[in-house]
Amino acid sequence: MTKKMKNLFDFDENSEDDFTLCGIDEAGRGPLAGPLVVAGVILQRRINGLGDSKVLTEKRRESLYDRILERSRFHLVVTDNDAIDGDGLSACLRRSLEEIVSVLGGEGVRFLFDGNSGYGVPGIRTLVKADAKVREVGAASILAKVTRDRIMLRYAEEFPGYGFEHHKGYGTKEHLEAIERLGYCPIHRRSFRIRRTEQTEQGNLFNEK
Repeated sequence: MTKKMKNLFDFDENSEDDFTLCGIDEAGRGPLAGPLVVAGVILQRRINGLGDSKVLTEKRRESLYDRILERSRFHLVVTDNDAIDGDGLSACLRRSLEEIVSVLGGEGVRFLFDGNSGYGVPGIRTLVKADAKVREVGAASILAKVTRDRIMLRYAEEFPGYGFEHHKGYGTKEHLEAIERLGYCPIHRRSFRIRRTEQTEQGNLFNEK
């Protein structure tokens, strides 16, 4: 454990206290369709090559995914599009974080979430780009993304024609054209407003409730 990490959790640099770190990250905050997946990971054995899932190849993510399952304690929270539409994205993120704290929490466990907001959940610390800086958060990033991608591949078979196997529900040109041609399907987030210009694959295409 580095001094920098100790400072993040308000530990004195000279303290002998130690703690177990649970990294948390999400996948699916911004897509126009499909679920939100939030993962919490406590590594129990070392795994080489962890990092931000977005910069890893699909093959590498899949390989690391299996190792994470074998070498960690973890918890996944999957929230469907109906709950996102009904309650809003922030409320769904907050409930997901609360569930992870409840399931993986215990004496000496500290929680670090990628980003700049803990959504008001007690005990959650945040760090921007933590998925690229902290291995536990990188592991959570991989677990969340691979889980969500697999869900979207199943939806691609159930709802053909939308291209979910390619864009995973994000607001790409292919996806927007499919919506115009076919209309919404049951996994679309009706509360997300589609912008017709400056489309990005990062999913910044919505109005959050």
